[in-house]
Amino acid sequence: MHTDVPTDRDALRDRLDRATAHLDPPFAAIDLTAFDANADALSARAAGKPVRVASKSVRCRDLLTRALARPGWQGVMAYTVREASWLVRAGVSNDVLVAYPSADRAGLAELAADAELAAAVTLMVDSPDQLDLIDTVAAPDRRAPIRVCLDLDASWRPARGRLHIGVRRSPVHSAADAGALAARVVARRGFRLVGLMSYEAQIAGLGDAPPGQALRGVAIRALQRRSYPELTARRGAAVAAVREHAELDFVNGGGTGSVAATSADPAVTEVTAGSGLYGPTLFDTYRAWRPVPAAFFALAVVRRPAPGLATVLGGGWIASGPAEPSRLPQPWLPPGLKLIGSEGAGEVQTPLAGTAAEALTVGDRVWFRHAKAGELSEHVNELHLIEGDRVVATVPSYRGEGQAFL
Repeated sequence: MHTDVPTDRDALRDRLDRATAHLDPPFAAIDLTAFDANADALSARAAGKPVRVASKSVRCRDLLTRALARPGWQGVMAYTVREASWLVRAGVSNDVLVAYPSADRAGLAELAADAELAAAVTLMVDSPDQLDLIDTVAAPDRRAPIRVCLDLDASWRPARGRLHIGVRRSPVHSAADAGALAARVVARRGFRLVGLMSYEAQIAGLGDAPPGQALRGVAIRALQRRSYPELTARRGAAVAAVREHAELDFVNGGGTGSVAATSADPAVTEVTAGSGLYGPTLFDTYRAWRPVPAAFFALAVVRRPAPGLATVLGGGWIASGPAEPSRLPQPWLPPGLKLIGSEGAGEVQTPLAGTAAEALTVGDRVWFRHAKAGELSEHVNELHLIEGDRVVATVPSYRGEGQAFL
């Protein structure tokens, strides 16, 4: 825990309330002291390897720039081609890796037609079919070379491959797969193979201490202990196989939940993180490191439907992923509030129960935390940046700049 960041929730509520007393909910706020402390903690955990900021977990140009200004941070991992081009043209970074393959013909055409963009943006591929699509958009002899990165599937497949533990991403799983695809890429005109990426979701994206589920936590920790050495060996072999065909500028891996572990892999040259800057609730379930909560949204109490209940306007800011309670936003301040099971977080109203509900009156505000990080910015046009007990700046989210990439 960062000792320079206040952790007393009553004191935090008082500070946030005083800083935003002039604002009417709903609105979102970022505690810059916590944001900066999280950025520094992540770079320290990377042990000297650069940290690439995941834009989907921030979705605010000003805060992406702020993270990149901190020691140890370098480059952006974007989630669409058009977003990557926009970030380069806006001056956020001249090193943007698109994390997912794209079939956005217009976005690909924009990239291929601009030599500066083509030099700054790296596209993700896991199949020659994606190269074919790019060629149909812009013929190899009529465009600048396109930088590409191979996506190595980092899932764990025990029991001779009969089990799949992790997310469903790339079909490129083995070192032989990676080497074969690398050979096909370098044989194609108009492409330059510069990187390899692997995202170990079963480690980086899976909290190992789920509350109230001790046995599940034991099982998660066991699978993570077995998955990590398998991936380290396989990733190292894949990097070696790819380097038989091309010199790589980078080997990227990890996420907020695995920065330290992934950085320890000698094959990895950089790690990615983003959610840890905001500290959403999903990362409360990690034992190795938990970010300080830095991102909040405020809703106003508008009715008292019954004793022991207080209802706020709005609240249904649900996170993506499996439909389960972990994806619900959580009332955080004042402490002692909870959602009710029959309604959860509602589109236009959210009833709250708990020990603190009785003391709330119409007009009071309740501070929530989102389950994920950047998705908060899809609900607001602005983020109010707080230092101490005052708002020091108000900056646009992607949505506030009229950008909706996914």
